Amino acid sequence: MKTAIVKIPGTSRIEKVEVQGEEFIYNGSSYFTNQLILEAPISGTVYGTELNFRGELEQLGDSLYKPPYKKPPAAPVLYIKPANTISGHGMLIPLPEGAEELQAGAALGIVIGKKAVRLKEEEALEYVAGYTVVNDVSIPYSSVYRPAIMQKCRDGFCPAGPWITIREDVKNPDALSIRVFVNGVLQQETTTANLIRPVSKLIADVTEFMTLDEGDILLAGVPENPPRMKEGDIVKISIESVGSLQNRVAKEEEWMVQL
Repeated sequence: MKTAIVKIPGTSRIEKVEVQGEEFIYNGSSYFTNQLILEAPISGTVYGTELNFRGELEQLGDSLYKPPYKKPPAAPVLYIKPANTISGHGMLIPLPEGAEELQAGAALGIVIGKKAVRLKEEEALEYVAGYTVVNDVSIPYSSVYRPAIMQKCRDGFCPAGPWITIREDVKNPDALSIRVFVNGVLQQETTTANLIRPVSKLIADVTEFMTLDEGDILLAGVPENPPRMKEGDIVKISIESVGSLQNRVAKEEEWMVQL
């Protein structure tokens, strides 16, 4: 058993529950996440991190040394997933009109537990409340040299959950397997051991120039070759020791019905 923080269905309450696999226990009753729609357990600003998996940089190859920057990034490359993107476990992912497919962005969400300013790497984990699974959805794009606002910041493009696993129950955030399934078929498998900036260093580097507040979420990054999703596809992202997040892709008209 591990301890997690979940938003209880049908209420606005955030509660600590006991979790085993895809089941959580609340008030003596068991609930299975594959039978539930759960609101996102997060409330702060979500900061995404670009180019933090080694495979991403390797794929860019020599282009990293061409204009406009002429070298690999020296600091974390960040973007924001605004409030309109936030969604929960079991909720629909909208497929915008004109888009044929989407990218599933499997990301470890690092939930900040207290105000973090200019942290040292060795103290960074003390400021983490826990971890959650995030699907950093986007419309496929190629350029990393300009903010992909239209592709990444659409309504419903940031499912998170199903809960926040407390920090103490995730022994090593830099050695977690990440698996992505589309319609039950494994489409991607990697590990947070492939992060360029491990979790502690990422937090330290980000808080060197900006404050992270309690409740903010810092995404560790999205692996290279993100799986594609089409209308009707069910995507499931599982992160070892954290949880499994599942959503279905639907046309915007169907997605709007759930609002």
